[in-house]
Amino acid sequence: MKRFLLLTYSLFFLSLTVWSQARISTNVDVYDFGIIPRNKPVTKDFTVTNTGNKPLVISDVTASCACTATGWTKHPIAPGDTGTVSATFDAKAMGRFYKTINIYSNAANSVKYIAIKGEVALDVVNYKKELAFEIGPMRLDKKYIEFPPANSGEMPTAEIQIANTSDKSIEVTLMHLPPYLKAEAKPKVLYRGRKGKITLTLDTKLLKELGLTQTPIYLARYAGDKVSPDNEIDVSAILLPGFSGMTAFQSDNAPKIKLSSTNLNMGELLPKGKASQTILITNTGKSRLEIKKLQVFNSAVGVGLSKKSILPGQSTKLKVDLSAKWLKKTKGETKVLMITNDPANPMVMINLKVKIKEEAK
Repeated sequence: MKRFLLLTYSLFFLSLTVWSQARISTNVDVYDFGIIPRNKPVTKDFTVTNTGNKPLVISDVTASCACTATGWTKHPIAPGDTGTVSATFDAKAMGRFYKTINIYSNAANSVKYIAIKGEVALDVVNYKKELAFEIGPMRLDKKYIEFPPANSGEMPTAEIQIANTSDKSIEVTLMHLPPYLKAEAKPKVLYRGRKGKITLTLDTKLLKELGLTQTPIYLARYAGDKVSPDNEIDVSAILLPGFSGMTAFQSDNAPKIKLSSTNLNMGELLPKGKASQTILITNTGKSRLEIKKLQVFNSAVGVGLSKKSILPGQSTKLKVDLSAKWLKKTKGETKVLMITNDPANPMVMINLKVKIKEEAK
């Protein structure tokens, strides 16, 4: 009987001991400093939480090398409270590093392992100011390419500055390129922390229509990436009519376009408001003026033209509408493009200015 009672008491006290224990957890197990400059120490403070029901006492914290100094909360950490374990890396050695840190305590798991990692480099460049846009691990100076207006047969180019801010090499790849666009990345493989450029070449002979052509292309963030709004780059090009075959007589008797305004102030609009203005288009030349193309850059803008063919001395009206409701839902500038047979003005751009005001609550 005594043996039975002794065994019962032993099991009881053993269960109490197991049940009443400190437990340790950290907010992160491995912290990545990324690329850091040489000889500039960096520190990470790990948050330590006592998830047990007995005060947690950290007795010691050690690191896998002398290059890492440690510190920790010395007083007992009550159940549910937090403390701190700090690790400072001296950044004296070049290259990648991975340093383990051992936390010794009275917790059930008496040793907790955490780590810091990163790479020490001679030059560390912060590209955020220089390259304002971000697609995955890359930064770019622009996400919209607007080629200069060109005639058929010309091959204009545009550049995108790009930098790799990750800790891995990236193969620069553009997806969904249309036939009239060619892309070349230099370097093709962008090493971590390095900068390069993408050169886009427009083959105007492959553009099917005069005027504005717009298309999205996509920068792959990783191998096997898919297209999405997050990695989209918008491209626009304007194809002009050619007049190289005109005779002197045709040039002297060409049509001439004149607009009452090319800058429209649409005023202040409520978020669901609309505005309209009218522009007078006059042919001051000696032959028929043809409006070959009339396009908008943003679907929030609407246009209506009374007639596309205007005799010398005659005029027509162009109505321009703007919807504030659609302006926030669509991309593109609030502009209207007109392509004409006036050799002096084959392209006319109309700019719209608008301010959206807040609705009264």
